[in-house]
Amino acid sequence: MSLKWIDSRDIAIELYDLYPDTDPQTVRFTDLHQWVLELEDFDDDPKHSNEKILEAIMLCWMDEAD
Repeated sequence: MSLKWIDSRDIAIELYDLYPDTDPQTVRFTDLHQWVLELEDFDDDPKHSNEKILEAIMLCWMDEAD
């Protein structure tokens, strides 16, 4: 399964698995963007991201971390 920017929950789960000790609230959007691009299953245009999308991913990640 390839991940797209709209797959906020699935991306958050992958990030949580890769960075279990990271508090998502401390991650800068620039770092979050790069980490998403580096996910093995991620396959989308890097330019299709925006602040709203990154915020959605971060919120899902915070939900996973709870």
